Amino acid sequence: MNNQWLRNERIELRSPEPEDLELLYKMENDTRLWSIGCSTLPYSRHTLRAYLEQSTQNLYAEGQARFIITLHSGESVGMIDLANFDPHNSRAEVCIGILDNYRQQGIASEALSLLTTYSLDFLHLHQLYAYVPSDNEASLQLFRKAGFEVTAELKDWISNDALYKNVFLVQMIRK
Repeated sequence: MNNQWLRNERIELRSPEPEDLELLYKMENDTRLWSIGCSTLPYSRHTLRAYLEQSTQNLYAEGQARFIITLHSGESVGMIDLANFDPHNSRAEVCIGILDNYRQQGIASEALSLLTTYSLDFLHLHQLYAYVPSDNEASLQLFRKAGFEVTAELKDWISNDALYKNVFLVQMIRK
């Protein structure tokens, strides 16, 4: 595939395929990530298989689009999503997850850069945003490096083991 918007010299952002079932299963059931999202129960392979079969990857119809982050060597190393798409206000939330053994290699930064360019320049969204736990310095640094700005701190926003944590709202607004 020769898609200038969703690939660079090292990675490609592509739509999920049936063979991505195990990656989705591993990442969606990583309980360390549940407090950041809205998951409270594990996903079954059956449920994830149905998602893969039924998803149209139509941002306007489904309100979200999921991309698998793949190295050009063929390894799938994570996911990056546009979620909570709001066409009226021309904005979407960005969610990103990288498998543990591929972190700290610049892959998340490259994926976020590709998704940002695609979202703002191709989809013509006005704004991207993300919620970053205030104690997640690596994610905060990732979004700041990509040009997102911290615009709000949400107090006691997420619960983790009965402890509430603050979250930063980070935004990138197309100029």
